[in-house]
Amino acid sequence: MDLTRFFADVDAQPWADLHHAYGSAADIPDCLRALAGESEEAASEAISELYGSILHQGSVYGATARAVPYLARLAGAGYRTEDLLVLLGGIAEGGADEGDSEEAACRAAVVGQLPLILAKADAEDPGLRRAAAWAAAMTGAAEQVLPVLRLRRKTETDPGVRAELLGAMAHLDPPGTAADATAAIGAHEPAEVRIVALLACVDGGLPWGPAHHAAMLSLLPVNDLVEGRLDLERNEPLQYVVEELLRRDTDADRDAAYTLLDGALRSADSEARAEALWAAETACLLSRSAPERLAGAVEAMVADPADAPAAYSLLAKLGVRAAAAAPVLARLAAGEGDPADRALEALVAVAPDRAAPLLARDLGRRPRALGAACGFLFGGAAGASFTYDPELLDAIRTRLAEAGGPGADEVVRLVNLLGAWGSRASAALPELSAVLSLCPGAVPKALVAICPPEHRGTTAELLTAAARTGPEEGRLAAAAAVRELTGETGPLRAAVAARLTPGGPAVREAASLAAGLGPEAVALVPALRSALSDRAGDRNIPQMDADVEIAAALWRITGDPEEAVPVLAGVLAEVQPMWLRWTFGRAARAAARIGGAARPLVPALEGLLTEPMQIPSAVLALHAIAPETLDGPRTAGLLLDAAEQDADAETALDALVVLGPDSLTEDGRRRLIALAERDLRVRASGLEPGIAPADERLREQAREAARTPAKP
Repeated sequence: MDLTRFFADVDAQPWADLHHAYGSAADIPDCLRALAGESEEAASEAISELYGSILHQGSVYGATARAVPYLARLAGAGYRTEDLLVLLGGIAEGGADEGDSEEAACRAAVVGQLPLILAKADAEDPGLRRAAAWAAAMTGAAEQVLPVLRLRRKTETDPGVRAELLGAMAHLDPPGTAADATAAIGAHEPAEVRIVALLACVDGGLPWGPAHHAAMLSLLPVNDLVEGRLDLERNEPLQYVVEELLRRDTDADRDAAYTLLDGALRSADSEARAEALWAAETACLLSRSAPERLAGAVEAMVADPADAPAAYSLLAKLGVRAAAAAPVLARLAAGEGDPADRALEALVAVAPDRAAPLLARDLGRRPRALGAACGFLFGGAAGASFTYDPELLDAIRTRLAEAGGPGADEVVRLVNLLGAWGSRASAALPELSAVLSLCPGAVPKALVAICPPEHRGTTAELLTAAARTGPEEGRLAAAAAVRELTGETGPLRAAVAARLTPGGPAVREAASLAAGLGPEAVALVPALRSALSDRAGDRNIPQMDADVEIAAALWRITGDPEEAVPVLAGVLAEVQPMWLRWTFGRAARAAARIGGAARPLVPALEGLLTEPMQIPSAVLALHAIAPETLDGPRTAGLLLDAAEQDADAETALDALVVLGPDSLTEDGRRRLIALAERDLRVRASGLEPGIAPADERLREQAREAARTPAKP
């Protein structure tokens, strides 16, 4: 290749006017020059920079499509050919098959280079053949690519290339590759090919039968068999197979998944068991029946105490279903240091009654277990129900009173645990009062929860002083606690007024507390008005959230919609990037509380019905403001769509109840019952420890909604 002419063409392109992930694409020519240069280090850095700019985390840009022909020409001329083929495949993977978007332009650009890419399928170097097969498959151009790959597979002998070819064929035509995949699971093929064949069988929708089961178990551990593959989506094959079988959501496929997991968890190979543990954890996040179905293998997981630590995370997800592991966990938790803490952390979920005394014995050196007991690692589910234990209460009191005692993070956990126990923890009132200044945000609420009637006066005095002169970040919490203990609102009104500073960090919280006071807070109205952001300028999300709370407070205090409705209208009129969806939801809920007087907001609220995450709150608002605008069955369908997508599912189910059973068609009722009774979890996102508890709450909510009697 004539590099002089090549780079003259490169330099003639308007790179500065094109964009990639970091703005102007003016740096692309330098990257291309480094790729064609003599320095291996510079070329490697250029590849890395291109992945960061024109293929940033799988996203492509306007400059990406323009760069594709130059990347292909360098690859064809022998400059970093394998790396560039993989980059081209990644660009195609991040593209789209049709439309007028940048993504579509990028994939079309790579499709235009298929003659060059497919020519490398016959290269002498196996690495090039593998890269070519994968990159060609990512274009989605089955008619052009499949004949070449099938022809190459007839003569290919390298196991890694044979595996990549089969995977590429399955990507382009899963059903059409099923027969080849079934034939390749037998022992006559190399292990690298057999595991890809099993994955292709799943992708092709084939039933998972005894032959598949036996082949997978015989290959375990399997992660190393796909280590060199370019398909990163299936780089943990056992986990992938289990997940795909469970997603089919049929009894037969669930049985196949759990039979496979049971066999893998009982494997004599520790690496195989490690892969099975991860796959089982994935099952717990997907399947409601997972804890029950996996319980039978618990004893095998902890048969050798030395192997038990690898299973801690799964045991915690199984919870009380893993009770058979409690004796082993208790013995390990009675040891020393971090290993004992990790065992106790799991025991908290598996057998709280056995965990509480062990936690009490060495509280200061069990941070993991304390976090689990407080619900920090269980999505808030464990904190409210963790076993009350007198020994643990005494240990907490001692810990709080220690000279140079716990740090702020530990104090928060101890305080939350005491608060969850309520009046049973009343003996800790002196120690809790003593750490008020250390944890001014959390202690007031806990003091209210544990304070016995005879100490309310002195506790209120303590909190009143904190509301006036304590750390600023805790004054609102202290004042709110005074009101809850005594009904006295003076400290709260004073604390709220002090925090209603325009642009201040606590405006939203202060406005919410003012709203809770209702007409009694009328003196705060001027401060609320002054705390509104400048709607003529650029507002950030916290400012808009604060404005929504101020609008809600003005309505609750004055009963006059004339101020509140325009504020909400201003928020709802903002452009609608995804990161504003929660703000719009808050605005819709505030509008719902205003009711019919918020009718000017109806067009904006109807505009929210196109985004699943916003549909539930918008429906509730429209029902409260202008119910005649809602078509019952259509609206119920939108709410069911949102719930099924886990898009504010709790609010969606609430809204279904508000709409009433007459809005549900037979198909809608079937979908609602399925939400409650299907095996696949509805809640599948968020922090892992909180997924299962939140899904169980959703499940009961769906059951309750389905039980709502029809109107006479």
